[in-house]
Amino acid sequence: MDDLSKVADAIADPVRREILMMLRRTPLTAGDIAARFTISRPAVSRHLRVLRESGLVRDEQIGRHRRYSLFRPRLGDLGAWLTQFDPQHVDWPQRLAALETEVYRTRRDRNRAEPANDQSTARHSKEDTA
Repeated sequence: MDDLSKVADAIADPVRREILMMLRRTPLTAGDIAARFTISRPAVSRHLRVLRESGLVRDEQIGRHRRYSLFRPRLGDLGAWLTQFDPQHVDWPQRLAALETEVYRTRRDRNRAEPANDQSTARHSKEDTA
């Protein structure tokens, strides 16, 4: 099974999606996560294992407790794949880079044109006074 399929399988379950929502703000211990569900602790542990094996969460042993945290790049990979199906998707980084290029080009063109405008303005003002 490829990585994208592992991620898709992991988020297919509503309990695992809820766990991801919990972890988006702060890391939590397995006990903290289990306390928020009515299902058994072993069931929550199985869900955490699936999330860990898919690469969506990382765990760290702290004393007797295991703390879980969200690993966002894996969700980014799925998000990037999904955006190809969204005709409304706007690629903001690319558009902003194009805007920046256009701003620099406009400034450059203005700066090149200003000395010529200054000379013609200076010539006209001399002619007007003569």
